[in-house]
Amino acid sequence: MRSPPPSAQADGSKQPLKLLLWLTLVCGIFGYLEVGEVAEDYLRMTRNNLHPRSASGEIVFVAIDDRSTQKIGAWPWPRARLAEVISRSASAGAKGVFLQVPVNDRTTATADRQLAEAIERSGIVTLPVRTRQGTGRLGEQASGGPLPMFSRHAHLADISVFYNYQGAVWRAPFAGGYEGQPIGGMAAAISGRSALPTAGQFRIDYSVDTKRIPRIDAADLLQGRVPQESLRGKSVVVGLDGESLGDQVWIPGRGRMGMTYVQMLGAETLKHGMPVDLGFLPALLVALAACCLSLRAQTRRSEEVPLVAGLVLLLTVPVLLETNLIFVDVSAGLVALIAMSTRLAWRRWRSGSLTNPETGLPNLTALRENRAVPDRLLVAARVHNYAEIASTLSDQKEAELVRQIVQRLSVGDQPLKVYQGDEGVFAWFTERSAALTNHLEALHALFRTPVSMGGRPIDVALTFGVELGSSRANASRLASALVAANEAWSQGLRWKYHDPAREEEVSWRLSLLGELDAAIDKGEVWIAYQPQYDLRRNQVIGAEALARWTHPDKGPISPAEFIVAAEQQGRITKLTDFVLDRAVSTAAAINRRGTPFTIAVNISPRLLTDRELVGRVKHALARHQLPPERLTLELTETESLQSAEEGLAILDGLRALGVRIAIDDYGTGLSTLDYLKKIPANEIKIDQSFVKGIKVNRSDLIMVQSTIALAHSLGRSVVAEGVEERATLDQLAEMDCDVAQGFLIGRPMGVRELVQALQVRSLRSVA
Repeated sequence: MRSPPPSAQADGSKQPLKLLLWLTLVCGIFGYLEVGEVAEDYLRMTRNNLHPRSASGEIVFVAIDDRSTQKIGAWPWPRARLAEVISRSASAGAKGVFLQVPVNDRTTATADRQLAEAIERSGIVTLPVRTRQGTGRLGEQASGGPLPMFSRHAHLADISVFYNYQGAVWRAPFAGGYEGQPIGGMAAAISGRSALPTAGQFRIDYSVDTKRIPRIDAADLLQGRVPQESLRGKSVVVGLDGESLGDQVWIPGRGRMGMTYVQMLGAETLKHGMPVDLGFLPALLVALAACCLSLRAQTRRSEEVPLVAGLVLLLTVPVLLETNLIFVDVSAGLVALIAMSTRLAWRRWRSGSLTNPETGLPNLTALRENRAVPDRLLVAARVHNYAEIASTLSDQKEAELVRQIVQRLSVGDQPLKVYQGDEGVFAWFTERSAALTNHLEALHALFRTPVSMGGRPIDVALTFGVELGSSRANASRLASALVAANEAWSQGLRWKYHDPAREEEVSWRLSLLGELDAAIDKGEVWIAYQPQYDLRRNQVIGAEALARWTHPDKGPISPAEFIVAAEQQGRITKLTDFVLDRAVSTAAAINRRGTPFTIAVNISPRLLTDRELVGRVKHALARHQLPPERLTLELTETESLQSAEEGLAILDGLRALGVRIAIDDYGTGLSTLDYLKKIPANEIKIDQSFVKGIKVNRSDLIMVQSTIALAHSLGRSVVAEGVEERATLDQLAEMDCDVAQGFLIGRPMGVRELVQALQVRSLRSVA
């Protein structure tokens, strides 16, 4: 039942025309700005190795290299030596002599005259002119011509070139201009070709093997050791070739060589034919055509074929073209193919990640990315016993179970696209309809009949939740629908609508703890004190410190709300430290006035895993100079110790400080003798739910009376909470209770009210 992969045209998110336009624009800019120059250069060097070309043999390089300078002398040579090179070349029958060394300054008059005479006698010399300077682009003008005495009887040729990022030269000029007169490029002059363009550049063919260019050491020529046949009818190029002599450039695919090779290779290129540079557009058009065919494909395999074919064409055809000196840039086209291939791979990955691998159904990730109109309803069905059912089934059987569930959910609402989640979650979008509730009732009724799995009946227990449509993200809408389905299950309903009013409540609950931390820092959290009354001495002897939060917008926040949330999320430490510090400070101030006063502070059992708790309590007592016996830490008895051994060790550490320990809310939670014996408590606080009922409920009376007797037998004092009536207070006194706390004694109050209450020490003050 695995669904087939979506075709290109079936993909709702695919917009072929828009994609092609973007590819054309981006790759066009890419090619125009030559962004892919580095890759292009390496591709061309690779292709050059695939179609090596031999040199024509009609160009001879007379090299002034290290060997020549060792024999003749250090460079630069006297111009008489250059004159001799020209004369020997001319007498050997050279077709032309092309100097690649500058002669634009004066040396000795005799040597300069000898060179000028040699140039005039030969009549075949071409001298270099640099009309543009440096490694910048063509167009940077600079004067670099020979002295008039040399140029009068010589030809001139432009040796200006453009160096790229690599220090390599890929193009040479057809022609240039000097002193207002047009002159040809040096490579063009060496080639001997006529009817060449009078402007522009051509791409040099670096597939020519430089080792096949005939080479003669200048020293051998000067010493007469070169046969005349080697130069007869040849174009003789005289230039430098050596690291120590300079004038080196990067020859693509060959390494660093003399600049003279650039001009000779340019000349060899022109000898083989007229180079044609097609630029990046042909390759880009081929790539875009392949992309277009891929977008129109109907199957996955037919999507791949055009892209692979385009890649093969861009990598192989340029090799054939360059053998005929037709050059094309392919990097922009390759970028287009790579972009389309990447998109295709991403779409396939997304297609796989958007479906359940076992059932072929779209999963919840696909639902979250569905751009359904917001006013459509989102229905979620949760199978509450799915995990129990699936644990007894194989993968194949589970897929069959899902198929039958979806088949029932689709009854009466065809065609229905059902999204499958984990643990028995199914969801779908549907139109608003007054009959929706009836439809959900009918669907629920269908599942009263067990699903049959190989003849075995299986009961499927499910409920529905409906999100009515909103502008929220689908993920939020789905969560709301599932919350409604869960609430329907807990309330014994078949389905339930999501209540939007709950969103604000949930949002507040999620942000509560973050706001609590900030509220402590901003002073919104304060301490209320509820007095505790000694029944034997008839006076207030202390108080319990209670955290209160007054929110600037929401007003007073219930302690049960924010304290429980802080405990559950492990954020109780900061609140406890705040209450402890303020309470100890208040108690210390009252004791310094001469009034014996004990303060009680609640601590969560979760803090009994905090090994730094004892140190913080000790520090608070020392900082405010409160005697340890004046501090009581009340441990809520409704929650067990998370780590009994570690928790008891921390309680023992607190007892060692002299701090009193009380078991709070005794009777409501883990009221066992073992618990009472295990906790090293000085005091037991009986929960108010028992104290309030002692006048009307005999069970409560017995519970309170027995607890007081038990505590005293164990050497522990007793505090009764929730004392709101005088009769209750009197009865507690008769039962020999130690301390009373409640609204009759005093409601929770601020520090000032507490100090005023302490001025009245007798029972008559509360009567």
